[in-house]
Amino acid sequence: MKTSLPLRYTAALGTAVGASVGALPAFAAGLGVGVEIPRLDVAEYHRPYVAVWIERPDASVAATLAVWYDVKMKNAEGTKWLKDMRQWWRRAGRDLAVPIDGVTGPTRPAGKHQLGFTEGTNPLPKLPPGDYKLVVEAVREVGGREVVSVPLRWPASQAETLRAKGSSELGEIAVELKP
Repeated sequence: MKTSLPLRYTAALGTAVGASVGALPAFAAGLGVGVEIPRLDVAEYHRPYVAVWIERPDASVAATLAVWYDVKMKNAEGTKWLKDMRQWWRRAGRDLAVPIDGVTGPTRPAGKHQLGFTEGTNPLPKLPPGDYKLVVEAVREVGGREVVSVPLRWPASQAETLRAKGSSELGEIAVELKP
């Protein structure tokens, strides 16, 4: 059974999710992630598949936060191409059964996209204090592949924004830490 929301509800839902990034409860650590997908001037453009996760110092995955792929392909064929996000796939993806409520979703167009998470709620578990990396991987059909990571210390002692910039498939990645 295929379900879809009319565009006006999808836009309202996206606005509500984006607005909630700044409205995290004061008692829970928060994490805001900004992912920029650049507009590329190429003959054949396809939206990228994107994975966002938190990585421990030993390179194991602490949490998969988001996976954007072609969810509308017949017979779930979009999942076949998830393995092209090689780093995420080898570390976490092959062990997951997609779709995952609150994690997986459709590919996004060029532009800036905001994600917000509260520690202790799906998909961001309670993390032990320490050093981590937020990692974003993007891969595009008839395009390239890029991985951008942002080192961070969890939990944040004060509010701060960390940034890194991709060079081809990803633009700016911003990580907003909230104590």
